[in-house]
Formats: sequence, structure tokens, C-alpha cells
Amino acid sequence: MGTYSCNILSSSHPKYPLIIKTTKPSCGGTLLFQNPLKPGAHKFSVFAVIKVEERQETHKKEEQEIPKFKWLEVGPNNLTQAQRNAISELPPKMMNRCKAFLRQIICYSPEKGSLSDLLVTWVRIMKPRRADWLAVLKQLNIMEHPLYLQVAELALLEEFFEATIRDYTKIIHHYGKQNRLQDAENTLLAMEKRGIVCDQVTLTAMVDMYSKGGNLKLAEETFKDIELLGQPLDKRSYGAMIMAYIRAGMLDHGETLLREMDAKEIKGGSEVYKAMLRAYSMIGDTGGAQRVFDAIQFAGICPDVKLCRLLINAYRMAGQSHKARIAFENMRKAGLEPDDKCVALVLAAYEKESKLNVALDFLIRLERDGIIVGKEASEVLAGWFKRLGVVEEVELVLREYTAR
Repeated sequence: MGTYSCNILSSSHPKYPLIIKTTKPSCGGTLLFQNPLKPGAHKFSVFAVIKVEERQETHKKEEQEIPKFKWLEVGPNNLTQAQRNAISELPPKMMNRCKAFLRQIICYSPEKGSLSDLLVTWVRIMKPRRADWLAVLKQLNIMEHPLYLQVAELALLEEFFEATIRDYTKIIHHYGKQNRLQDAENTLLAMEKRGIVCDQVTLTAMVDMYSKGGNLKLAEETFKDIELLGQPLDKRSYGAMIMAYIRAGMLDHGETLLREMDAKEIKGGSEVYKAMLRAYSMIGDTGGAQRVFDAIQFAGICPDVKLCRLLINAYRMAGQSHKARIAFENMRKAGLEPDDKCVALVLAAYEKESKLNVALDFLIRLERDGIIVGKEASEVLAGWFKRLGVVEEVELVLREYTAR
């Protein structure tokens, strides 16, 4: 843009005073035209002067909008080893303009300029498309780079990024993981202001966020908003709300949603069943633990050693060693090899009911079946013997059992 100026020749008695007008420069400059008026008019066009001032102001604004960030290609010099490693791990097939930007991010420091200016400079120089933005954000996420969220937020403001509801949802999800509730709500509000209507995926992310933040009321309200969408709820929405109830200690409400899922033939995620089973296990609610364990199998999920261990622990907590042993044996019948933790839980259940002889018989049977007692089970047994003060006596009993 050229510079606009006025050189007005003045005299005490001009014959033809000047009226200043500006036209679009044909060769990068500004032309001034003299228009003769009637003698004695001697006045300037106010509109022309205002126009010049407006263009001067526009020029100043454009100068201010030019990013302050100075783009310099990142070379091998003055790089830390961590920066070299991060740059070397960039995907070889990534577009060069994406690599160039990521190199700048990896080596970024506030002294070079603002992050916003860096993005504006990249857009101005390399004209990235949406696919380039997505590739950059994906790589930053993989790298777990601390600037990922800031770059993602700035990308939403770029017209060429063409932000969609999924872009906003990803940011909300990341804020939820960091328990930054206010930032997530601000992102949701910004999305709605742009005329993007919330869908089930976005609202589910909000439910999950409120759940992890311990705000059950907002989680319930958001879950109701999902139901009001008039669409069938998927397992993620159910799972998020069930987890909210588990974290709030309202296991009966969570189990009600599990049954609702079963009635609708919606298969829940194994992590939800495991969380529910663990919650019942930790409080020794054997009825709840067994119901959830059965529901897992009805849902077509094959229990693994970890799930069986939770069921055994529920019976241990409740002081029901016989049922703990049954759960242990059922696991073996199902073809699962019990780990040392399972053995330790059964021993702890026997200790709770002071059934030392039964515990010793249990150990002898395991040894005959080729199951070696490990460190954790041995520690449970040693602690039990120490509390009884019968370490030497038990050694004699074990020798007798072994000799049979």
C-alpha cells in the first residue's frame, strides 16, 4: 500500500484553488488532481480530506496486523538434544509446510513472538489447508506437546481451518481430562455462538467431564439434554453417566442404567462393567458384585483374571471365605490361570474367619496342582502366622501335609 500525502502550493491570491481527491493508484502511488473552480471559490473538498485520513488509518491498522513473528528456518545449530529428537521423529511423509510449522512449535519460545503471530505467519506464508491443520494437531497430540491446546484453540479462529463440531469436541475432551471445567464450558459456548448445535458426542464429553470433576448434578442435567435430542443413546453416553454415578457412590443408579442398556441390547464397554464391579468389591457388597459379574457374561464379555479377582475380593471383604474359594475354583474351571494376587485374596479370606487348617489344605492342593505360591501370597501367610505366634508350629504342620 502506498503512502498518501498532499503537497499544496499556496499563494495569497490563488486563481485556481485546489480540491484534493484520491484515486486508486495505478502504479502503487497516489495521484493528486487539481480541479479548477469558479474564481473566488477558494475552498477544499472536506470529503476528500476525510477519505485520505481514512486510508491513512487503514494503512496503520494493516501495519499493526502484520505479525511480529519473524519466521526463520530451524537449522541444526543452537538446538537442544530434546528438540533434535522431536524433529527427527516427525513423520517422513508429512507435508513440508506441516513439518516447517512443527519445527517452529518444537523450537518455540515467547521471546520470538506470540504463538498467535506464529500461526498467522504460517498461514500467510504457506497457505495451509484444513488437512494440513489436522495433520499438525494430530502430531502435536501424539507428541503430547504442551502447546497442543493453544494451537487447537487458535485454529478454531482461522477461517481456512473450517472448524467443525468434532474439532470443538476434541478440545472439550482434553479440557475434561485436565479438569479445566470453565475452559471446556467456554469452548462449548463459543461453538454455540458460531451456530453449531451440540450433538450427542459433544454432550457426552461434557457428561464425562462433569463426572470426573465430581459434579453429579451437572452431569445428570447434561445427560437429560442428550435424551432430549430424541436420538437413541449409545454406549458412550450411558457409560459416561454410569461412571458419574459410580464416582458419586450411587451404585444402584448406575446398575439401573446397566439394566436399561441390557434391555435395549446395548453392549456396554468392559471398562464400565469393571468399574462397577470394583466399586461393589471394595465395599464388600457381594450381591452387587455377583450381579455385575453375571451381567458381564450376559453382555458377551468373557471375564478375565482381573474381573475374577474383584469378585473374590468382594467375598473376602464380606468375610465369606467359602464363596471366595468357590469363585477361585470356578475361575480355574473356566480355563483361567489364577495369579498370586488371587491366591493371596483367598488366604486373606480364610484369615478373616480364622480358618488356618482350611487355608493350609488349600495351599497343599495348589502345590499338588503345580501352582507355586508367590511373594504376595507368602507375605499374607507369613503375616498371619506372625500374628498368631505359631511360625514354628506351622512349619511342622506343613511338613506333615507335604509328606502325605
